[in-house]
Amino acid sequence: MIGEESLNEALVLVSCDNAVYSPLYLQTASCINIGSKNSSSYALVGNAVVASDLAETCTVVMVAMLPKTKKKNYQVTFQEVHQQLEYGFELSWQEYSCPHCRRPSHCYPLNSSKTDYLYAYSTVALVVAFTRVTGIPLVIIFLIYKWRRRHQSAYYNIEEFLQNQTLMPIRYSYSDIKKVTEGFKDKLGEGGFGSVYKAKLRGGSFAAVKILGRGGSGGQDFMSEVATIGRIHHANVVRLIGYCSEGPKRALVYEFMPNGSLDKHIFHHKQSSLSLEQLYHISLGVAHGIEYLHRGCTMQILHFDIKPHNILLDQSFNPKISNFGLAQLNQPGGDHSIATMTAARGTIGYMAPEMFYKNIGTVSYKADVYSFGMLILEMTGKRRNQNAATDHSSVYFPSWVHNEVSTPGTPIAVGEVTEEEDDIAKKMVIVGLWCIQTNPANRPPMNKVVEMLEGDLESLPLPPKPVLYAGETVTRNEEESSTSSYMSSMCTQSIISTVSK
Repeated sequence: MIGEESLNEALVLVSCDNAVYSPLYLQTASCINIGSKNSSSYALVGNAVVASDLAETCTVVMVAMLPKTKKKNYQVTFQEVHQQLEYGFELSWQEYSCPHCRRPSHCYPLNSSKTDYLYAYSTVALVVAFTRVTGIPLVIIFLIYKWRRRHQSAYYNIEEFLQNQTLMPIRYSYSDIKKVTEGFKDKLGEGGFGSVYKAKLRGGSFAAVKILGRGGSGGQDFMSEVATIGRIHHANVVRLIGYCSEGPKRALVYEFMPNGSLDKHIFHHKQSSLSLEQLYHISLGVAHGIEYLHRGCTMQILHFDIKPHNILLDQSFNPKISNFGLAQLNQPGGDHSIATMTAARGTIGYMAPEMFYKNIGTVSYKADVYSFGMLILEMTGKRRNQNAATDHSSVYFPSWVHNEVSTPGTPIAVGEVTEEEDDIAKKMVIVGLWCIQTNPANRPPMNKVVEMLEGDLESLPLPPKPVLYAGETVTRNEEESSTSSYMSSMCTQSIISTVSK
């Protein structure tokens, strides 16, 4: 902002056709010759010079600035003007109307009023303030818009999938789900997928409603279950009655299993009420169910999560396979036995070794065979075996079981049982050992597993002793067997912890 008193004055160089005799006009002919020989050159100094002071025969050649002197205009000589031009002129500011004038470098003419300055400055401030105030909400609105579009896209994919399905179960609204569960009153269980509640349908029958969590994989798990269970009708596979899909709210309605899951019966602290005969029929029913998934449908279904928690029992203790959130559909025929996997899936302790180590073999339906083998080995003991990790952490549970079953006269069943019941337990153990062979090629398909369970014990050959990984050499002596190679402690502990808890 220029100060109230000017620090400079104007210098006007003119050229006149005729001589001008005035104290305001300083003769410059002795120094410069701007025009022709017939013209005269003059200099006018001072801020008081106005256009009316210019003679009619004169024209302006140049205007410059000079430092202001204390002399009056007509007292200045042209020699002093020349010296002032050599010195130059100053450009200075003074605080005017606002102490912040110099900081933002806002310069205004001297005759600008305080109101003009404040108006100009406040306009800029208002623009900046408006941008800051509205900018943050606009960014938040944009992020919410992007988030909603992304989730609406996921919801649209689910809706499109449901519309393309044939033979679909009943579709319930979320209000219907709340009504049949009485506001989610009776909770049956909870897991990583969400929670399960008991429901009473309109016809008076009971059902189990699984409310899927809102995690990242909730939509994929939902579509996977509907795509698999929705097309399955088998006595040993849980029946999907209906479903609910309203935006992020998703639920699955299953037939109710009054005896809960198998793990509550075989891992209970007290003695299980299930007899070996019942456990045998449960294992045979599960085998029939897995065989149907692998061979009985138009699409081959790989479950990838066979374990006691996912085996439900009806009022007569008939088993039904449930929880198809990790299932995968394969085209039958050709190379259908090989599954395309982007990541390992399943539960540690029941997962086949090829899920972790690609050099063992390709992932296929044999992964379900392995999980079934671990399942019936646990069922035989009715609890997670405590002896597997008693002496050494390197003791491999299947090797310990193999030693037990291969030793003549050693009882297999736990507790006081008859000889017939012990034979049932031994048959289940031998079948389980065949199923958990490390090399997938050595595991029997599920139709063979069913034949082995239904056949005689005498016709069952003892399988090779299980090893920790394919290619491992096993040395035996009279007292114990030990492995000559080392397996990572994480894999060993995961297997032992599953059978020792």
